[in-house]
Amino acid sequence: MQDIDVHAIATRVLWAAFLLSMAFGAISQRTHFCTMGALADVFNMGDWTRMRMWVLAMAVAMLGFNAMVALGWLDAGNSIYASPRLRWLSALVGGLLFGFGMVLGSGCGSKTLVRVGGGSLKSLVVFVVMGLVAFATLKGITAVARVWTVDAVAADVPPGQDLPSLLSAATGIAKQTLALAIGGVLATAMALWVLMRPEGRSAEVLLAGIGIGAVVAGVWWVSGQLGHGAQDPNTLQEAFVATNSQRMESLTFVAPLAYTLDWLMFYSDRSKVLTIGIVSTFGVVAGSALVALATRAFRWEGFRGAEDTANHLAGAVLMGVGGVTALGCTIGQGLSGLSTLAIGSFIALGSIIAGALAALRYQAWRVQREQSS
Repeated sequence: MQDIDVHAIATRVLWAAFLLSMAFGAISQRTHFCTMGALADVFNMGDWTRMRMWVLAMAVAMLGFNAMVALGWLDAGNSIYASPRLRWLSALVGGLLFGFGMVLGSGCGSKTLVRVGGGSLKSLVVFVVMGLVAFATLKGITAVARVWTVDAVAADVPPGQDLPSLLSAATGIAKQTLALAIGGVLATAMALWVLMRPEGRSAEVLLAGIGIGAVVAGVWWVSGQLGHGAQDPNTLQEAFVATNSQRMESLTFVAPLAYTLDWLMFYSDRSKVLTIGIVSTFGVVAGSALVALATRAFRWEGFRGAEDTANHLAGAVLMGVGGVTALGCTIGQGLSGLSTLAIGSFIALGSIIAGALAALRYQAWRVQREQSS
């Protein structure tokens, strides 16, 4: 792969990722896709409609990713999620922090970007604070605390922590065959659960679930196939161009917020280049804004008062620390990571849900206390 080829491939990868993330933002704005909202709907009203959107997106992303593994296009081991080092405590603690924070912050990282595109100034504040804290947790003071504490507790899984690799090592069955079988069975079960109720067959649920899931699978292809080079001309090693991790990536919205702020602040530094994570951040905002403007849903929104400001700031901090510690958010671990069938992603997802439910109970308790006083 010549230097000129690397540049040309990176350009194609970045444009493809930007357009796919625009689709993500547009679909999310149009259908009100929101994982925090899905949990809140179930907790407060017993309404499972938006939860079915999320589960259908999981099913589509999982089926798409593992079909590409079966075809030999992708390998879960090339992602950060299926590493042979299972940091289970980081996934557990980080997930709890992120889940609690996204309730206080009125949505996860992706919803924050969608709301920014719709005119929310308080979501813009959450974006900036979350990005700064995430950067500190990647490379700063909270990074040191993370490495010395939760990251130090881990289990080594030599074959890789994704289920197909683990079972392949134990049974001798080809990993590609197991990926299609396990991914297909789980995805089918989730899709059937979604479609068994009338609300799961509504146009909005189908658009959000199929559309978002397909976007996540599409970015996996862009990063792992279109952007894959067998040999980087500079390092003579396997390369995945235009990624921050130097590995195969799909959508996630915690660390990319930090990288976006870093790129904006140090734009004149030639070492700061665009990556999939950075352009996907811009793409989600752009896609959301286009739909909000087209449907006249664009509204300027600010904080209601000091308490509202404090809640959102606290939520942004918790999401910044928790998302980096857990290696992702409701999209990064809940869709992209889960599609790889990695054990750590299942742990992180369960922990995020538990953290969000704890925050919802906390909010309900505060409301009851205020009403009784």
